Amino acid sequence: MELAPRSCPVPPLLLLLGLSTGAVINWPTEESKEVWGYVTVRKDAHMFWWLYYATSPYKNFSELPLVMWLQGGPGASSTGFGNFEEIGPLDHDLQPRRTTWLKSASLLFVDNPVGTGFSYVNKSDAYARDLATVASDMMVLLKAFFDCCKDFQTIPFYIFSESYGGKMAAGIALELYKAIQQGTIRCNFAGVALGDSWISPIDSVLSWGPYLYSMSLLDDQGLAEVSKVAEEVLDALSKKLYQEATKLWGKAEMVIEQNTDGVNFYNILTKNSPVSTVASSLEFTQKHLALLFQRHVRHLQQDALSQLMNGPIRKKLRIIPEDCTWGGQAASVFLNMEGDFMKPAISIVDSLLEAGVNVTVYNGQLDLIVDTMGQETWMRKLKWEELPKFNQLKWKPLHSDPTSSETSAFVKSHKNLAFYWILRAGHMVPSDQGDTALKMMRLVTQQE
Repeated sequence: MELAPRSCPVPPLLLLLGLSTGAVINWPTEESKEVWGYVTVRKDAHMFWWLYYATSPYKNFSELPLVMWLQGGPGASSTGFGNFEEIGPLDHDLQPRRTTWLKSASLLFVDNPVGTGFSYVNKSDAYARDLATVASDMMVLLKAFFDCCKDFQTIPFYIFSESYGGKMAAGIALELYKAIQQGTIRCNFAGVALGDSWISPIDSVLSWGPYLYSMSLLDDQGLAEVSKVAEEVLDALSKKLYQEATKLWGKAEMVIEQNTDGVNFYNILTKNSPVSTVASSLEFTQKHLALLFQRHVRHLQQDALSQLMNGPIRKKLRIIPEDCTWGGQAASVFLNMEGDFMKPAISIVDSLLEAGVNVTVYNGQLDLIVDTMGQETWMRKLKWEELPKFNQLKWKPLHSDPTSSETSAFVKSHKNLAFYWILRAGHMVPSDQGDTALKMMRLVTQQE
């Protein structure tokens, strides 16, 4: 592989490297730094990554874990939303984030699948169309990363994720485990965390009605309507009609919005903003896909964040191609993955557990799109032999603030499986409950 190092004189925390495919990189040695670059993962497919070294005042980065964060969508950007809206060192106003995970871990943000964020493709046939390709692409990136960044080969490496990123994380984690076993990637893989993850879409869809009904957001008639369309999704999936199931999933969301006066799928205590004209202006051939993109990707690329990424951040990075716009290919990423949306990944989680990989599942109490009821349902379907013992355990309360009696979460853990119920959080747990998310990350990475 050929590496193209790039560097320039910049202030602390603004160090720059460009990575494409073979040469040695001279990594900077001073404290508080970042590096970023591209990896060509396939012909015409280029993936962007951004690494922040941990900034703990008490420990060197080599004494702390490395966390890779994967966003959802598919088509939502880790280097944008995850970085500036959730766990990175700065918020979208470029002000320090009090609850950044950088205090306790080095952070690796990757824009995947290719075409997401600052990642891009040169030809339309280079987009990923399934989970297998997404995982294969990430293996190329991770091999390049760990080969040139040897300091991180022995540091515990965790994959944290959110939403569709959780489904991708499961597939990536399994392929990484295999690659390490085969000796093709040198890495101290310590576990994967699946946050509000689209692991079993049908279990989410089937639980929407009962969940909303229990929260007084559906009446009897509304529950019947939502349950009816959910059964239609189930029927399509049982016939392996995945694109039809995707269409019906979109229909189910519309039925919910009509019956709940526009409940927000990412936090049921708030309301959706009206669908903008952005979706209709995109080259979608089917309306339901335009609406799904608008609801599940476009909202992660709000104008303010887009202006930040395509303005000051792009200027800082210096290696973004002129014809590449942050988020510019997101719609195409989403469209090309259409056939993969409704496929379950429960068997992948089972394989991870059987292999001894540490798996953490965490979910926000107020999330609808991937509600906790649905997560609990698919977990009961696991064939892992230790599952009965896990199920018999009682959960334990967590308190983010040791001076307060307020419960911030509940947790249950057995062997290499853990589940966190995060209270007062929606779909984006670190955004809604930053202190709790940070505490959970520290527990998962065995720092507490």
